[in-house]
Amino acid sequence: MAISLDSEALARLFIEARSIQAFVDRPVSEETVRRLYDLVKLAPTGFNSQPGRYVFVRSAAAKDRLAPALSSSNRRKMLAAPLTAIVGYDPRFYERLPELFPGYDARKLFLETPGLAEQTGERNSMLQAAFLILAARALGLDAGPMSGFREAEVDSAFFPDGGAKTTMVINLGYGDRAALPPRGPRLTFEDAARIV
Repeated sequence: MAISLDSEALARLFIEARSIQAFVDRPVSEETVRRLYDLVKLAPTGFNSQPGRYVFVRSAAAKDRLAPALSSSNRRKMLAAPLTAIVGYDPRFYERLPELFPGYDARKLFLETPGLAEQTGERNSMLQAAFLILAARALGLDAGPMSGFREAEVDSAFFPDGGAKTTMVINLGYGDRAALPPRGPRLTFEDAARIV
């Protein structure tokens, strides 16, 4: 684990990776989606809580249910993408803690502090969404995360029983790199970071 990834792997995951807006007409197989989840489930989460819940939207009927909840520009992107991941979190994720984190009864922390449960679920599911993007890149897919959506509408369409709350929507597939504009500028270390 102490050996750095080679330059090709770093390029795929970070340097050449982009937020993709357009995809080629190539489906993402169920096998690939399952491999993707097998990587995502390894993301670190507080108390090994794994609050993330995922719906992979592929069919035309499911896309039609998702479309009204997205901003107009994101709607077009989603309808053209071969696959869209809805990432949410289970608001009662802590019920599984005795199974997932058996060494300590962390469930009572969340039962006694509902705000902590919401914050922990949302924060950790966003971490899992970030891992999903990196896992997709590692499997040769491209990702286009989107924040222009109405959470309540997505929840109503895909989590009607309240079993999850949406935190992120991510288009997945094989990117059309010819459609990419130049990469936007990035802040320097001096602009964004410091060592203390």
